[in-house]
Amino acid sequence: MGTDSGIVAQKVDDAGSALPRATAGATTAAAPPPDAGRGRAARWAGALLIAFGVALSNALLWRAFNPPLLAPDVPARVAGLAYNGFQRWESPLSRRFPSDAELAADLRRLAGLTPRLRTYSASELPTLPALAAQAGLRLSAGVWLDRRRANNEHEIAAIIDALRHRSGIERVIAGNETQLRGGLEADELYGYLDRLRAALAVPVSTAEPWHVWLRQPALADHVDFITVHLLPYWEGVPVEEAVDYALQRYTEVRARFPDKPVVIGEIGWPSNGDRLAAALATPDREAVFVRTFLARAAPLDLDYYLMEAVDQPWKRATEGAVGAHWGLLDAARQAKFAFTGPLQADPYWPGKALLATALGLLTVIPLLIVVSPMRLAGRLSLALSVQAVISFAVLLVGVPLEHYLRPVDIVPLALLVPALAMIAAILLVQVFEFSELFWPGSLRRQATLRPLAVDAPAPFVSIHLACCNEPPEMVKATIDSLLALDWPAFEVLVVDNNTGDPALWRPLEAHVRACRAAGEKVARTTPAGPRLRFFHLPSWPGFKAGALNFALRQTDPRAEWVAVVDADYLLDPGWLRVLAGHFADPTAGVVQSPQAHRDWQQTRLRRMMNWEYDGFFRIGMHHRQERDAAIQHGTMTLIRAAALRAVGGWETTCICEDTELGLRLLQRGLRVVYVDEVLGAGLVPSDFAAYQRQRQRWAQGAMQILRRHRRALLGRSSLTLAQRYHFVAGWLPWLGDALHLCCSIVAIGWSLGVLVAPQIFGLPTPLLVAPLAVFIALRLVLVPLLYHRCVPCSVRDIAGAALAGMGLSHAIARGVIAGLRGRQAVFHVTRKGPADRLGKTRPARRPSAFASVREEAVLLIGLLVSIAAISIQSGAATSAGAGGMLAILGMQLLPYASAIGCAWLSRSERP
Repeated sequence: MGTDSGIVAQKVDDAGSALPRATAGATTAAAPPPDAGRGRAARWAGALLIAFGVALSNALLWRAFNPPLLAPDVPARVAGLAYNGFQRWESPLSRRFPSDAELAADLRRLAGLTPRLRTYSASELPTLPALAAQAGLRLSAGVWLDRRRANNEHEIAAIIDALRHRSGIERVIAGNETQLRGGLEADELYGYLDRLRAALAVPVSTAEPWHVWLRQPALADHVDFITVHLLPYWEGVPVEEAVDYALQRYTEVRARFPDKPVVIGEIGWPSNGDRLAAALATPDREAVFVRTFLARAAPLDLDYYLMEAVDQPWKRATEGAVGAHWGLLDAARQAKFAFTGPLQADPYWPGKALLATALGLLTVIPLLIVVSPMRLAGRLSLALSVQAVISFAVLLVGVPLEHYLRPVDIVPLALLVPALAMIAAILLVQVFEFSELFWPGSLRRQATLRPLAVDAPAPFVSIHLACCNEPPEMVKATIDSLLALDWPAFEVLVVDNNTGDPALWRPLEAHVRACRAAGEKVARTTPAGPRLRFFHLPSWPGFKAGALNFALRQTDPRAEWVAVVDADYLLDPGWLRVLAGHFADPTAGVVQSPQAHRDWQQTRLRRMMNWEYDGFFRIGMHHRQERDAAIQHGTMTLIRAAALRAVGGWETTCICEDTELGLRLLQRGLRVVYVDEVLGAGLVPSDFAAYQRQRQRWAQGAMQILRRHRRALLGRSSLTLAQRYHFVAGWLPWLGDALHLCCSIVAIGWSLGVLVAPQIFGLPTPLLVAPLAVFIALRLVLVPLLYHRCVPCSVRDIAGAALAGMGLSHAIARGVIAGLRGRQAVFHVTRKGPADRLGKTRPARRPSAFASVREEAVLLIGLLVSIAAISIQSGAATSAGAGGMLAILGMQLLPYASAIGCAWLSRSERP
């Protein structure tokens, strides 16, 4: 498709009308140019060179981020292991216990790692001592004590029975951190310990962290040995210092109680979970800590139990995400690391790097072939961005596999996966646009002014101006501007539809009558009637499209082109003349110049709106024009009359009738030509509420188009792949706004869950927060840079345009959701300009400027309350999970804060 296709065929549609269609296939008989083969080879060579260079860089980065770690080699057999026998989906909290067969399999596996185990409850797993003896394991048997007195008696009876009937229990540890957690009063614990020491023939102790023993030395009078917990992670100590720190605390406890044996009841490091101060929970840090401790423990002949034998996913409910990941073995009973040889932060990184690199090559090479006209810098930036997104996706795919997900986690994951996919898609779309436009010289198919040839006849143009409830003075100015056009053959049809107030449409009727009486040029008639005509349609269906279809039926039959102008525009007299040369191309279905604005310098908000609009016409439309995918916008547009009639006119059920018509014309093989020269200017919306309603209507109309033309856009159709890409990709940011709204609501609800039921609702892993942070950071860089390159405005204006655009997010989201749900559309006329100056009567009571942002205010308050609550709950030592949640909430509130700010500006700048 294009002007260089060689032959233009005539296609007869169902109604029998002739419609020009470009037929690329008709050029197949022509011989290729002599250098075509060399050009193709050069494109392939350039693509392969860039792709393999990016692939090599990707592989080197994977290697750089995964260096081998050094840790001492140690024997793969330890003095003792703390043990809970619960399988992946079992939990004492839900009273789901492992079977004897599962316990026996565990014990056989653990017998190869250690001769001793430490347990925590005597009654929950009563067969464990016998099974341990069969496996050749000795036990430090646990007795669970808490405020449930009946359960405590049951535990004591169970341990007495176990020692009466079975051997293999060498000591008893009654109570686990009861003083630390406040599970028992000190006197109660002393009583239980004294009873057990009197009843049992083995040594008895209780387990507490080192600082509890030092703070409560009387506890030592009721035990036969000291059981101390040394877990530097919970104190925020970095792993590099953790073993030294733990041994220092061990030495302090031994010095305080020289007459008591000291047993390390728990010592270890988690492989996953939240960051706590300087303590990071990762697989490599667990391996480094364990191997370093074992190397230090051997010459000291320490009596210890590593925390712990097997990961226990159920502990997430009581200790947070980190509680599930303390095992030497994972929940599937597989070893997490080796006791000898080099360590890797991610032992699977070579496979991940290979997969990411291969996927990158398969994606980047064909992409670079397609965009071969792009400047080298642009192709490099695009290729690097695609490879980075693929590598990050490979990383993220493994994240759920590293966590013990619960059914409740499926809900956020079901939202998170499409959200991340949407973020990646939007980011790549914006990078593609940036890569093509930031470096000059990549664009090859940009249209310019093309006046009518000197000897060519001027085709007749029918100009249609539809209005509804518009300020009369504003419309009069537009009519006068149209009549002043420097073109010999045109008519102007003014169609006022559904305006109930005679004070608004009667002055227009009188103005048209006066213009026709004022001069011979205006009064001159055409075969269809006077050159300037006015129609008032008191009750007419189809919104603006219905009025334009009415105008089409009244159009002079000589008209070859139909022009559409909004009711607030003032036109350059040479508008038609400087574009008329494009009429000679039979494949051109639409010729248009940009929407531009005037009188926007008066207030800050109007200035912001003007430059926000301008960005699309200076950036997005150039990007689309390169692949014959420019959208048709509703003003300053010229449409081939035969094509307009052939496709059935304007679609009255769509509130974005202009874009919808342009898509149908593209499907007929016609081109939409965009010439970036300001040839007319209208008014920006009168306030932020009008601005919101306009963008909401556009978003809803876009979704109507997506639903109606989904087969053409997403399936087989006459549209090129590039055209389909630009239409769908152009709407992705709006779909992202709808997803943002859903995620904001879920984030508020999830935050409430974290506060009320932290055992059910967990905090996000930082790796899942990173894409959102990267996305926002890159947008904050790419968009201003592209604006600076393509839009003639200041840095302050760039910031203002960004603020205005961000403030529309919620309105767009509402429009997208309404459009996807197929809700009945309502065409809201956008208020434009200062009402008094344009002759419109000011209402007795104006609505509050904040009325249009009530929903944004509710969401903003909800997010701020969530931030405050999680900050208070986390305290000074904010974990990585809490920090990630706070980052998500903070980024989610930006559009709502922007909307409130724009509404405040709108209010403060009211006349």
